[in-house]
Amino acid sequence: LTMEMKDSGSVVLTAYHPHSPARIPGMEQSFVQDIPPGHSPTSRKSLSRCRRINRMLSNESIPPAFSRSNSQVSMDSTSMEDFWCEVESIKESREDGSEEAMLLEFKPADEGELEAEWLQDVGLSTLISGAEEEDGQALLSTLTRTQAAAVQKRYNTYTQTLRKKNKHTVRDVRDIFGTSDSSPTFETVPVSPVSSNGIQLPGQKPVWKSVSSKSCLDCGIDKGSPSIMEELSYDVSFSESISVLPKTQEWPKNQRFKKEDSALPKFVVRKSRFGLTEVGDLSPEDMKKIRYLSLIELTAFYDALGVELKRNRVERVRGRENGLFGAPLTVLLENDQKKVPGIKVPLIFQKLLLKLEETGLETEGILRVPGSASRVKNLRQELEAKFYEDAFDWDQVRNNDAAGLLKMFIRELPSPLFTVEYLPAFITLVEKISKIKLQLQALHLLIMLMPEANRDTAKAFLQFLKKVVANEGKNKMNLWNVSMIVAPNLFIYKGKRANQQEMQAAATTAHIVRLLIRYQDILWTVPSFLISQVRKMNEAAMNNSKRQLMFDKGVRKLLRRKTMERERPERPEGAVTFPPYLQSDIPEGVIRVYAPLHSKVSMAIQLNSQTKAKDILARFHCENSHGSSQNVRGQIQSLHEIGGNIGQHCLDPDAFMLDVYHANPQAEWVIKPKAS
Repeated sequence: LTMEMKDSGSVVLTAYHPHSPARIPGMEQSFVQDIPPGHSPTSRKSLSRCRRINRMLSNESIPPAFSRSNSQVSMDSTSMEDFWCEVESIKESREDGSEEAMLLEFKPADEGELEAEWLQDVGLSTLISGAEEEDGQALLSTLTRTQAAAVQKRYNTYTQTLRKKNKHTVRDVRDIFGTSDSSPTFETVPVSPVSSNGIQLPGQKPVWKSVSSKSCLDCGIDKGSPSIMEELSYDVSFSESISVLPKTQEWPKNQRFKKEDSALPKFVVRKSRFGLTEVGDLSPEDMKKIRYLSLIELTAFYDALGVELKRNRVERVRGRENGLFGAPLTVLLENDQKKVPGIKVPLIFQKLLLKLEETGLETEGILRVPGSASRVKNLRQELEAKFYEDAFDWDQVRNNDAAGLLKMFIRELPSPLFTVEYLPAFITLVEKISKIKLQLQALHLLIMLMPEANRDTAKAFLQFLKKVVANEGKNKMNLWNVSMIVAPNLFIYKGKRANQQEMQAAATTAHIVRLLIRYQDILWTVPSFLISQVRKMNEAAMNNSKRQLMFDKGVRKLLRRKTMERERPERPEGAVTFPPYLQSDIPEGVIRVYAPLHSKVSMAIQLNSQTKAKDILARFHCENSHGSSQNVRGQIQSLHEIGGNIGQHCLDPDAFMLDVYHANPQAEWVIKPKAS
């Protein structure tokens, strides 16, 4: 292995030998490994071309696509061999016509346009239009100090640019929110810790239970590893927790990864008394607010670290309007939902995953060893013609060919699975942030930002990849092997700025995939501070609606008196008269739980400090064990919090109900199947 050290400290690969030793003195921190087992002779055809790619990328005349002044990814060529061979396989697939070319076109923008789009994307278009929208005001009222500073910075940039362009007065944010300072400011929420699934209660501190498989969510190394376990907190926003760091902090100039799985730290998220919430546990309306808040928080997080949050502006995406491969996820789901209502992952993608899970998890070199290009091309054409007719014979599909179809499906999405807008942010979180915990927090917010169709499909894909790694003993595919193969399929996208830029970030993208696979259970958990902010948004919106309703009623009452003074007051339309026994207030600490699918449809339950959601479920199950239908008894039922300051929230079975009740006393409580 020959290397040249540049003045910046970066490592430039100039050549390699495929039989280099497993470890080189002085490079204990770098990725070093032999040629992985499982390479079939079919992959040797491209081996020399893979080496040429390595040499091409080591050319000193090529300027780096990303600044390496803060965090330099270091690796050797043999550790990345699978990555480059996969890149070459993708190139050959496109050259022989197996894949259709899709082109993403990017449009330039000045700073003011970027900030205007950012304000719209976070739900604050009111700051641009000047309209007094209640949703925008409710959102602003929930922001933390660092989040408000991020909004203020983008709005100031937008207004300054607009003034330079138009040379006339632009409405100031102070006119909208009534502030009198020299710069626009927003009222922020305190940064005291919030409870793990709701609003901070006065004087209440989070209560942690002892660590066990049921009381915490842990991701990381396998059992028996000596790595230290680190706890993640969702009580305070990520940006607030790092805002105390000095702005002049310098990251290591030559950050190097360890390829071994045990090098990744083990993180644990402890369940508070509110339990944990997954993305599918909240209503679509509340998840939309989570996305607004996540972008604000991600921006504030990058600001606190002194890192620029970049994103692409896509002019148009040219893809297919029908078919299976090359069609947008939303189009596929719209068609599939006609056949299977409520489906969240495209049927063709589910079927490919199922095929591989049933027969391919133990196949040596699965995902890495390519299938036959001609067979894959023919199978694709046959799928396009027969899939929706249920006439396709899946038994004829070999495992390596199925893996090839799976990767082809991902590559041919008109827009990348992890969205083209934020691909630069994914790269930056590794290039510019050295600590894995901070990388994970940034990655967490990026997952919260994803559109629902992309997030659900990515979740299914990562769950499959986790199963592949779990069968490493038979398929010879460890976490780093899988990450190298998957990375170019996810992050080398088809655009005018593609190829060399993305290829130079090889180890970076492989590391991102490794984080996605290893910590996926954490990444699909909604941070509790975001849920708390959603509750506050909903409360602010309800208060605004009540004030507007009171005003409207007053106007109507005055008009009625003016025009119909002698008319007797009528009962409001739609009013319902309840029996006296139902009109009495429910005592403090007592909730009425409804179970419309059970024979006993409601029950009043007195809560105490130890009552959990699963205790209520068990009580209903006991009461209805003989009366409910067999279909209901076979379903997995969950307790849902509905209304009040939340849209709909499927509760963690370990949530302590008295705490949830105090956080949302106006909610209704319903037992029904959890949305899949």
